Amino acid sequence: MKLFGAKAARSGARPVLARAWGSGAMALGEWPASYEAQVRAGVIGNPVAQRALRLVSEGAGATTLAVNGVEDAEYGRVASLLTRCSAGQGLVETLASHLMLHGNGYVQVMAGADGKPAELYALRPERVSVEADARGWPAAYLYRVGDSVTRLMPEDGVGRASILHLKALHPLDDHYGLGCVGAAAGAVAIHNAATVWNKALLDNAARPSGAMVYDPGDGSVMSPEQFERVKREMEVAFSGAANAGRPMLLEGGLDWKAMSLTPAEMDFVGLKAAAAREIALAFGVPPMLMGLPGDNAYANYREANKALWRQTILPLVGKICGGLAQGLQGWWPGLTLAADMDAVPALSDERAALWERVASADFLTADEKRAMLGI
Repeated sequence: MKLFGAKAARSGARPVLARAWGSGAMALGEWPASYEAQVRAGVIGNPVAQRALRLVSEGAGATTLAVNGVEDAEYGRVASLLTRCSAGQGLVETLASHLMLHGNGYVQVMAGADGKPAELYALRPERVSVEADARGWPAAYLYRVGDSVTRLMPEDGVGRASILHLKALHPLDDHYGLGCVGAAAGAVAIHNAATVWNKALLDNAARPSGAMVYDPGDGSVMSPEQFERVKREMEVAFSGAANAGRPMLLEGGLDWKAMSLTPAEMDFVGLKAAAAREIALAFGVPPMLMGLPGDNAYANYREANKALWRQTILPLVGKICGGLAQGLQGWWPGLTLAADMDAVPALSDERAALWERVASADFLTADEKRAMLGI
C-alpha cells in the first residue's frame, strides 16, 4: 500500500504540487499569529474555547467504533489499538483535538515483534513538518523537539504505512490542513480583552476613575509638590478593590467629579457575548450548549446536542476512522472503521424511530430489515 513515497512521487500522472511549508495564514494583527501562542490564549486561557474543545474531543473519544472486515482472531487486537491509551493519551480524543485546533493529525505506527502494529501514537502536529521531493510530493516527515530532529519515513520497507497523516481541508495548501484556532483567534482576543477590562473595573471599585478638580476661586493652579502629594495619597488610600466605598476627606479647593460609563462604553458587554458566540461557532458547538445568550435557534438542549453530534462530532470521527482504516489496511486489507450509531446516546430517539419504521414494514424480508438497520 503506497500512501506517499518516492515511487508515488515519480509517477508522471500526478501534477506537481505547490510547496507550502506553513499554514498559509496571514498575520493576525495584535493577537497571536503562531499556533502555540493561539492555543495558549485561545484554549488554555479562554474558558469558552476550552469548553468547546472538550465537548467535541471528549465526545469523539467516547464514541464506540465498529470494527469490520477483519477475522475474529484479529478483532480484539485491532480494537485494542484504537482504544488503548498511549503515553496517557486516548488516540481518538487526541486526534480530534489536533484536527480541530491545528487541522492536522499525525499517527506513528509502532510495530511489535511480529511485524504488526502494537501501538498507535499521536504526534503533536506543530512539531511535524512535511519534507517534499522535487515535485512537491511528501517524501518524509520531520519531527522536531528542541534542537533534535527525527526524520520519519511515511512507509516501511514493504510498503506499509509507518506515519498516518490526517488533515482537514485547506483550500490553499497541499500539505497541511486548516484548523479552527486561527479563525477563532480574533474572537478569543476580544473575549480575553473584555475579561481583563471587567477585572480592571472590579479592581477600581467597579467603576471608571473620577477626576480631582482644583478650584481655589482665584484662578491659581496647584504646585508640583501639591499635585504629587495628592496623587500619592489617592493611590495609597483610595484606589483598588480593598478601598471600594471608602469616604474621602478633601482639603479646601479640591472637588471630586465622579465619572460613569456611557452607553457606548457599555457596548463591551455585548461585544464579549458576541465574541463568545463566534468562538463556539468556530469550534462547531451550538451556543446553547455553552450557556451563551442569544442565537439559540434550537427548541431545547436535546436538539442542540443532536446538532452537535450530527454536524461536528460524527463527521470528525468519520474522518479519523477513514484515515486510520486506510493506514492499517496494509496489515488488514479489508479493515473498515465507523462510529457505532446505536451507541450514541444523543441519537437514540432517531434510532428508535428507525427501528419502529423498519419493524412495521411488512413488505420487507428479515434480511432486508437487518441490512437497513446495519446489522
